[in-house]
Amino acid sequence: QGQGAATSLPAGFRFHPTDEELILHYLRNRAAAAPCPVPIIADVDIYKFDPWDLPSQAVYGDCEWYFFSPRDRKYPNGIRPNRAAGSGYWKATGTDKPIHDAATGQGVGVKKALVFYTGRPPKGTKTAWIMHEYRLAADPLAAAVNTYKPIKFRNVSMRVRDRDVHPTCFD
Repeated sequence: QGQGAATSLPAGFRFHPTDEELILHYLRNRAAAAPCPVPIIADVDIYKFDPWDLPSQAVYGDCEWYFFSPRDRKYPNGIRPNRAAGSGYWKATGTDKPIHDAATGQGVGVKKALVFYTGRPPKGTKTAWIMHEYRLAADPLAAAVNTYKPIKFRNVSMRVRDRDVHPTCFD
């Protein structure tokens, strides 16, 4: 599946980064306009697609797919994200999970879980598609007390999966 970089990867290669690795080695590099260690995360505006169409847009992945995607706002001057996508919308579930650098204990980012619903809110139909959205912590001190501000960098790293497609691939 996918394109480009995946064809030059060695046999047996698996891309399964931890949350900390995604933040420190991929999203931070992207925010700093530095090259990623391996060009394996595609740039895709995921909100223009239904989740079942995203695997064909990914560089690599069988059970999980990773993307850098712009973070759109619902209103031009507001802070609420626009989560409408394809034939439905992504709905946040649970609370944001802080991501810490294991070496320093410092908060480096935030992970948000979202579920895809078909239709329009609030009467959409829940699907098995799950997305984990990652963003950098705006400020190490703010991250330490679990208060996060929207970051200026408008890209987020996405991990998308479907529980029904490969149920043995996930916890």
